[in-house]
Amino acid sequence: MVSARRCCKKLASEWGIAIRMYTSDAPVKDLADGTFKKICRIMISCPKVGLDVRLDHSGAGVGVGASPEIVENVLKRFENAGMVSYRFFEWAGKQRNYTHNVEAYHTMIGSLAKIRQFELMWDLVGTMRSKGMLSAETFCIIMRKYARMQKVDEALYTFNVMEKYGVSSNLAAFNGLLSALCKSKNVRKAQEIFDNRTEHLVPDSKTYSILIDGWGREPNLPKARETFRQMVHVGCNPDIVTYGIMVDILCKAGRVDEAYGMLKSMDANGCSPTSFIYSILVHTYGIENRIEDAINTFMEMVKNGVEADVAVYNALISAFCKVNKFKNVFRVLKEMDDKGIIPNARTCNIVLNGLIGQGQSDEAYRVFRKMIKVCEPDADTYTIMIKMFFDNDQSEKALKVWKYMMSKRFVPSMHTYSVLINGLCEKGQVSEACVYIEEMIEKGIQPSVMTFRKLRKLLIKEHRQDVLKFLQEKMSLLIKEPLCD
Repeated sequence: MVSARRCCKKLASEWGIAIRMYTSDAPVKDLADGTFKKICRIMISCPKVGLDVRLDHSGAGVGVGASPEIVENVLKRFENAGMVSYRFFEWAGKQRNYTHNVEAYHTMIGSLAKIRQFELMWDLVGTMRSKGMLSAETFCIIMRKYARMQKVDEALYTFNVMEKYGVSSNLAAFNGLLSALCKSKNVRKAQEIFDNRTEHLVPDSKTYSILIDGWGREPNLPKARETFRQMVHVGCNPDIVTYGIMVDILCKAGRVDEAYGMLKSMDANGCSPTSFIYSILVHTYGIENRIEDAINTFMEMVKNGVEADVAVYNALISAFCKVNKFKNVFRVLKEMDDKGIIPNARTCNIVLNGLIGQGQSDEAYRVFRKMIKVCEPDADTYTIMIKMFFDNDQSEKALKVWKYMMSKRFVPSMHTYSVLINGLCEKGQVSEACVYIEEMIEKGIQPSVMTFRKLRKLLIKEHRQDVLKFLQEKMSLLIKEPLCD
């Protein structure tokens, strides 16, 4: 068996293809004029107040006028930094020869919803209506954001108000509402709305698939089965998505053999299994330590002529990691490289989590250092490494990873900030934690209740009520007040 250390040394040569990953999975085009990078540097280094002045003095406005794609990419890159993003959005909208497109508005609407700036969000909807830019997708975005915050009434209001904005509340919008509710674990409300739907909304396979998935998330296997049977009874044929959802639900309910039986019956119903459905089975066999079944299912997929993709390879890698077979893990990576299948950030994170789970932190760090030479880590990658170092009482290395992340102009998520701040609090580095939570708030990212509560407790213990009051005022401004000077 090849040691994990030797495997790590082989990593760079085995992964012959660079993985290009950006914040929010948004690919950024090669911008030869450097305007994109210039704007990113300014936005990271400058707080929201005075941002427009800095941008004006940078001369970036000319680039914005010539390339609307720059605005879209900047907004996607900074969609987790609502206040800073909105300042840039306002500034870009005032540039000569530039007009915000639908994608820019949608990204900004999503960013504002994340920081609960609903009044500004609806102002943008009004602006889009005046420009004839509204569509059902605009309202679906808002419904998803409301539902995610458990604002069910607001999500339903958004659907009901569509007609007043001149947008038809058609089946696509109806499916969007049901999807938003089901994904936020409000499937009972979604079922109630479905049962009371108007006659002109005739459900399709997507409608039923959404509800089946919702009951699976509950989890409620009997209701999922009942909805599946109802779908077939009314003459709505299950498609590949429906079967994938049912296989996933059965696997999560511990009925992987029944799920395998459903896969075998798909061909009889004119629906050939995909690599994604196979990946669900391989992943579940791995979770249940049925490594031979995982391998056999993968080999059966290949035998049936289904081309393996990164998802099924990730499932196989995860299965091997679970049983600490890292020799096999790196063989799979080599096979992926030979076949030209590009590993993604999840591939990397599975390997890192596997090593860390086996207590091989040094090897995980070596993998991480090799990885950053050939690919761009995602937010989970940075979070994994920062947490690992804090857990190992190596706060200096955790901060080193953080600084590297910032040097790549990567905007941290709320979770990544939380891991850093919690780690600093655990190590008694309260002043440093305060710096980062202030930075977090300045970027328009609201700290979690638990993170702020932990820091608050330490500040009170150190009799630093003045600092606590300062942070509470900034928090209050972020939550309650609109974005204004």
